[in-house]
Amino acid sequence: MAQQNGVGATRRGILAGLYTGTGAFDIVGKRKIGYFVFGLLLLVCIGSMIFRGFNLSIDFVGGSRIQFPATGISGNADNAQVGQVVTEAIGKPPESVQRVGKGQSEAVLIRVESLNREQAVALKQALFDAFKPLGADGQPSENAISASAVSSSWGGEITRQALIALAVFLVLVSVFLALYFERDMAIAAVVALAHDLIVTAGVYSIVGFEVSPSTVIGLLTILGFSLYDTVVVFDKVKENTRGLLGLTRRTYAETANLALNQTLMRSINTSLIAVLPVIGLLVVGVGVLGVGTLADLALVQMVGLISGALSSIFLATPILVDLKMRDRRYQQQAARVAQRRAKATRAVSADGEETDLSDDNALAGSLRRERAAAAAAGVPARTATARRSSAGGRGQSTSKPSRPTGKRRRH
Repeated sequence: MAQQNGVGATRRGILAGLYTGTGAFDIVGKRKIGYFVFGLLLLVCIGSMIFRGFNLSIDFVGGSRIQFPATGISGNADNAQVGQVVTEAIGKPPESVQRVGKGQSEAVLIRVESLNREQAVALKQALFDAFKPLGADGQPSENAISASAVSSSWGGEITRQALIALAVFLVLVSVFLALYFERDMAIAAVVALAHDLIVTAGVYSIVGFEVSPSTVIGLLTILGFSLYDTVVVFDKVKENTRGLLGLTRRTYAETANLALNQTLMRSINTSLIAVLPVIGLLVVGVGVLGVGTLADLALVQMVGLISGALSSIFLATPILVDLKMRDRRYQQQAARVAQRRAKATRAVSADGEETDLSDDNALAGSLRRERAAAAAAGVPARTATARRSSAGGRGQSTSKPSRPTGKRRRH
């Protein structure tokens, strides 16, 4: 029972820390753990892209696309049987066999390497003999089977245009952040964006998702979300660190961590709200309409949104802190904060009480309570501190009987 109460108290403490944003989560202080995790993830993704490569769609490698209605066809029309018929007809297995759409619009989509005219005719005849697909009039018709050739140059053109758009986007983002915020924030944001791109592409390589032009286009759409979340955090960091060099309450790292905590719940809620429609798009694209453009967009957005949310929280701000702490001014400010806390530690330790000085707010509160108690007693703070220390050593009270202020009356 006590253990359950402890777990419940821990959960309530975590939720309270999320909603109050008082700096309960030391994300910046433990940034080396985040660097290790993100670095390991990047190595895995880059290694997969180099050694495993991508499952490129027919739009990139070129080939032929064969499609016919799946409704009303005779024979065993599962994907394995279709693949066997294709192999027997052209002498090589298909690249993929998929069912797309649902209900009356369901169709069988076959992707194969480039076929010449004779191979295309032979394949259409073999598919018609095996499955008898129905035409528009509801009767078996060879015209219900469509064949089209896809050139790899089209996919290459889409990719080239996407890369140009990506380069322009990154340059404009860097200039905007450098002007609106500062250079270090622009560098940190661009590093987080590059992380999102590499991780999203790496996940596609690892799991073998088919990369189509829709995937490339969807990859560009996730950059805006990742940048938005990072800008929200940086705006709070900029607000909290204004005039920080003249203060000695917190270091830059502690102030940035506080800003991160203050925007943490907003980042989580924004990410959840953004992911939910993408999940619906993925369900509709795959479960209802079959594999197609919607599914490609949903998959890349799902991976990108999750990666963007994690990088804006655990990567962008820690990188910003490390860049800032290379500045001598912030190093000197951190040294002044440490000196002030050391003096405050010695002052409070003279009280003889065990005080947790790891939190600057707790230390400030302890000092304020000591001064308030001394003022209420009508004695200087140091005198009151000395009396309490003496009393703590003897285990006696320092209070003395009050002396009569008036003269004793003579009788």
